[in-house]
Amino acid sequence: MEGIWNGSWLPVTAAVLLLLAVFHRPAKWLLAVAGRSLLWLGALVLLGTAGLPVLGANCFNALVLGLLGLPGAGLLLGLRWLA
Repeated sequence: MEGIWNGSWLPVTAAVLLLLAVFHRPAKWLLAVAGRSLLWLGALVLLGTAGLPVLGANCFNALVLGLLGLPGAGLLLGLRWLA
């Protein structure tokens, strides 16, 4: 009985290595943005519990801050001021 790994391990291994090589940078970038977003979410929660609810502690604000940093904070504050 011939299984999938008996004769096709080389093409499968090559395909996995190719995918890792192609998507290495985007995965690294996404992990970095996710990490920064979690840090910003923690900062927003800490500001909210300290009595300074400047911005709401939600995923959208954390993602914008994780992508843009302090300029993102200015953007969110400007949008809050306009609304």
